[in-house]
Amino acid sequence: MATAYWEREGQAATADAAAEGAPPPTTSFWKAGHTPTLIAAFLYFDLAFMVWVLLGPLAPEIAKTLGLTSAEKGLMVATPTLAGALLRVVNGLLVDRIGPKLSGAISQLIVIAGLFLAWFMGVNSFAGTLALGIVLGFAGASFAIALPLASRWYPPEHQGKAMGLAGMGNSGTVLASLFAPLLAKMFGWNAVLGLACIPLSLVFFVYMIMAKDAPSQPAPRKLIDYFEPLRQGDAWWLMAFYAVTFGGFVGLAASLPIYFTDQFGLTPIVAGYCTAGCVFAGSLVRPMGGALADRIGGVKALMMVYFVAALALAGVANAASLPASLGFFVVAMLALGTGNGSVFQLVPQRFQAEIGVMTGLVGMAGGIGGFYLASSLGLAKQMTGSFAPGFLIFAGLAVVALVGVSMIKNRWRATWKTAARI
Repeated sequence: MATAYWEREGQAATADAAAEGAPPPTTSFWKAGHTPTLIAAFLYFDLAFMVWVLLGPLAPEIAKTLGLTSAEKGLMVATPTLAGALLRVVNGLLVDRIGPKLSGAISQLIVIAGLFLAWFMGVNSFAGTLALGIVLGFAGASFAIALPLASRWYPPEHQGKAMGLAGMGNSGTVLASLFAPLLAKMFGWNAVLGLACIPLSLVFFVYMIMAKDAPSQPAPRKLIDYFEPLRQGDAWWLMAFYAVTFGGFVGLAASLPIYFTDQFGLTPIVAGYCTAGCVFAGSLVRPMGGALADRIGGVKALMMVYFVAALALAGVANAASLPASLGFFVVAMLALGTGNGSVFQLVPQRFQAEIGVMTGLVGMAGGIGGFYLASSLGLAKQMTGSFAPGFLIFAGLAVVALVGVSMIKNRWRATWKTAARI
């Protein structure tokens, strides 16, 4: 069924390209790249994201054990997001220097070792949760490895689909929301850290067997050359757009367990189920967002995304019941997930030669956006007694992003030289 969907998209793209005078795609999506690497990139990304947000579903139990305040809970779940954001730049550099496969192997080993030590030694203080959050940042930084690993195998007309499918690994956040609270109730929340090492180790071996670097790896350059894209305004625009789409997605994924337990008095397990439903919606549509951007253009897709996300987040701020909140959150996550795929349909069109470092820079911006949202919700709750101000401010950022896309779209379409739609 999925294959038929992508094949239909490919046929439509061929017809559209012919109508517009552009060269049609020469091969179907499934024959254009390296499927085992695409699968390996997805699995690596999926399990990495599972543990990246692990502190979110465990936060109610950790806070109860350690006696954390609302602001401390917000900072705890936001720390892996910030660490992952900064480490994405490092991983982007490594991808271009030593290749994505080896970079991914190193990162996975660091996360597995860190979780094992945290389980073995125990986490007994707020400072300990922050230290663990920094280690989990290496999992969040997988974004800057998994996407170039897949992207470099595919031509421009299939970038939206390839990046979307690899990026759908953010569905790992669903696994954390579903299983971490249940396992914590059965074995204790510290045991969950050790149990997470089991699937991570299995995926590591699968990754080492299936993943393969594309033959078109860039030649190593001077360190300063990797930051050359920052001299160009387009890089900053793309970073800003992703700070809202992915920042909103991961910030909500980390914060919703706390929101549902504090706002509606749900148990951690039920809050995890509610979070999983919201996160699943955002993860599911990421490849569809890439395909939509391939078809109608990333700019047009992003304008739709920001409009819907702003309305939904404003709705969340004013929702008085659990069903209403859930409905608005699902709509917001659908929009933000679509936006994640749309941004990364645009990145390779503009920065194909610097895709490794640009993935790291854009991913860093997304992580910073997530850190801001998760930490600001905790601060809003502690300072005002309500999460609403945090949601309203982020809705305003979505409106600012919409205005930004409207301002830049004509120049991009006039100056970018690419066969894919902008």
